[in-house]
Amino acid sequence: MHSPDDETVGIENARRIFETARHPKSFISLDGADHLLTRKPDARFAASMLAAWAGRYLDEDAPEPAPASVPPPSTDRLVQVSENGAGPFGQHITIGRHVLTADEPVPVGHDSGPSPYDLVLAGLGACTSMTLRMYASGKQWPLDRVTVSLRHSRIHARDCADCETTDGQLDHVERVIHLVGDLDEQQRERLLEIAERCPVHRTLHSEVVVHTTVDAGDAARASGGDALASPNGSGAA
Repeated sequence: MHSPDDETVGIENARRIFETARHPKSFISLDGADHLLTRKPDARFAASMLAAWAGRYLDEDAPEPAPASVPPPSTDRLVQVSENGAGPFGQHITIGRHVLTADEPVPVGHDSGPSPYDLVLAGLGACTSMTLRMYASGKQWPLDRVTVSLRHSRIHARDCADCETTDGQLDHVERVIHLVGDLDEQQRERLLEIAERCPVHRTLHSEVVVHTTVDAGDAARASGGDALASPNGSGAA
């Protein structure tokens, strides 16, 4: 791939690479892109072209590699979140070997990923579906598929007839569960009851203690940086 507007590497370099490469090979012109593909539309186009070109050479019938040894799941797996530079609120989330992105919707953020509340709803929906699948499998019920749709909003407490809080606003989550399968009415009612027992659902309804501290290493690094910036080593840069 090469851009006619590339000011870092000329077309002659791209031509030599193409001529030297063995078949199968293709040359794609990335019109309007810069050398580092700093514009997201250019990067997406290049990635989609690469995936489409390489896809035909993948052996779909090849056996799956043996799974690597995976340690038992831990309930205290570390989740790390850091800013990713995508606008004022873009976040990079690492959960074990999984990587996610979060952001605020437009116009506050750039909508480069789900919002924090979207991720909370995703956790509740996933837990609901997993819990129903586990229960139905244990009972050997004909549950073919579970789909959970969720929406978060803020409502006035006075509009909630079943809520203990009577003043101000409340968080309101609307959860719709779609069950596909040859289930009778009693089985569907029982699965609805089981959905209320999903661990994340119970967590959201229970008292949650969040203990927050500041990484002691941050203060040490900041202090060390100030000392290096100060001629007398006093830390007053």
